[in-house]
Amino acid sequence: MLIDTSEIFDSIRINKQEAQERQPAALCEWPGCQNKATHPAPKGRDNARAYWHFCIDHVRQYNQSYNFFSGMDAEAVARYQKDALTGHRPTWKMGENISAHKMTGSTANFEDDWHALCTLVELNGRAGARHRAKAEPEARKIFNVEGNALQVMGLNANATLGDIKAKYRALVKQHHPDANGGDRSTEDRLVEIIKAYQYLKTVVR
Repeated sequence: MLIDTSEIFDSIRINKQEAQERQPAALCEWPGCQNKATHPAPKGRDNARAYWHFCIDHVRQYNQSYNFFSGMDAEAVARYQKDALTGHRPTWKMGENISAHKMTGSTANFEDDWHALCTLVELNGRAGARHRAKAEPEARKIFNVEGNALQVMGLNANATLGDIKAKYRALVKQHHPDANGGDRSTEDRLVEIIKAYQYLKTVVR
């Protein structure tokens, strides 16, 4: 026997929009106002999670006169603002022995000690990281043009700028026609040496 469940399910299905429309709209909590309350407004510093509910006009009016620091003197306001920089958490001066703080059993002191422990663990972790062996610097990459220039001058990849200059002077003396009684047979070789030197002195430091 088939049972028609459509009426049962229709009665338990929930349409959020319809449910909201069925609920009576809350009225603005401003004295004498009968408009819908569409905007929450904080009740004050001591009631951080409690809100008034106002219409748009009265929430604007309320916000203009709202003062979070109402009832606090200038010194208390300054102290609150200073503590807000660290999220109202305890801080210590550099070099202060934070482990010297004693537990008294109160919740506040327990939180202080917990923050101290976390800070100590974090600092120890950073110190341990500093003791790791430094990675050796990578060898300088030699590109084809530089490798060819070094080969022309008879130098290896570790040659310094001083080595290059000294080798250049020696090769010029060896291959220059004036040093060979006017013999120009090695002039092409000298041109290669000069080009190699001009290139190497711009890339080797």
